[in-house]
Amino acid sequence: MEKKTCLYDRHVALGALMSPFGGFIMPIQYSNITDEHNAVRQHCGVFDVSHMGEVRITGPDAEKYVQHIFTNDVSGAPIGQIYYGMMLYPNGGTVDDLLVYKMGENDFFLVINAANIDKDVAWMEEHTQGFDIKLDHQSDQYGQLAVQGPEAEVVVEEVLGIPVADLKFYTTKTVGDIIVSRTGYTGEDGFEIYGSHEYIQTSWDKLIESGRCKPCGLGCRDTLRFEVGLPLYGDELSADISPVMAGLSMFCKLDKEAFIGKDALVDQKANGVARKLVGIELADKAIPRHGYAVLNTDGDVVGEVTTGYHCLSVDKSVCMALVKTEFAKLDTPLSVQIRKKVFEGKVVKKKFYDKHYKK
Repeated sequence: MEKKTCLYDRHVALGALMSPFGGFIMPIQYSNITDEHNAVRQHCGVFDVSHMGEVRITGPDAEKYVQHIFTNDVSGAPIGQIYYGMMLYPNGGTVDDLLVYKMGENDFFLVINAANIDKDVAWMEEHTQGFDIKLDHQSDQYGQLAVQGPEAEVVVEEVLGIPVADLKFYTTKTVGDIIVSRTGYTGEDGFEIYGSHEYIQTSWDKLIESGRCKPCGLGCRDTLRFEVGLPLYGDELSADISPVMAGLSMFCKLDKEAFIGKDALVDQKANGVARKLVGIELADKAIPRHGYAVLNTDGDVVGEVTTGYHCLSVDKSVCMALVKTEFAKLDTPLSVQIRKKVFEGKVVKKKFYDKHYKK
């Protein structure tokens, strides 16, 4: 049975199209995906992301433990810094991608994907042996909003009264009982706010009533993250897709002490991988969907689409695809089989639209 976030009734009242996602019933769209997408690119939108999971790691060995399970390097991190990275299986496959917030000395706040909450928490608990830590699964305690777009800073300050102008990209602070960070999943400037269910409900109401922040569903969350090349677990990362295959090696610090999966990544970097994630731009208008076959010029299947759309911000039909490494070079001609028709294209960079973060 799917769960509901603390904002479920508000989504229904706004007439949102609701659908299962990651074990929750979530809003896919309110007006339409294009309008919501453009609101975030041009002005400001708010997403209910209360389905995301939160785990707090504290104790004398908290940093040591996070270093052990996480690919990025948090050693000596300043308080308030945020890191993106992955948890890996020993073979290099991805357990999940996540954000790690350094909240204090030996105090870390981990934000994990909704669909993976139970699996991730079990994985973390399985690897606590030998570490003097407390692992506190806090997903049920928090609601979460993502306020995104070029006007996000002024909206958060003026409508919600949260001072955020001092936050740099990928930093966080605590304001009263809430956690706010300059992060997001859209390629635009924005903030993610974690608080009690009551606080998140009140904040949502203020944002919607202000008229300055459009309610946005998971439909445009996907189009926004996709066109700036951000991965989605289950599409561009999985138990079968390592960060090296996905082009995310920069978030895997192989020069730090051992972490789970490190040896596999070292081997992949040294000896190469059989498949790589690429961008493909099609010559004609068409929508390549997840799982569609990617063909070489001989008509052989050499990969499959992970995510595809007609890219709203640049008016091109594009996709990300996992293909055999020999076909991963830029400008390699590749086609996508869409139902009974083959659409020609070529390999391009995975980032189809430039990010506009405030550094």
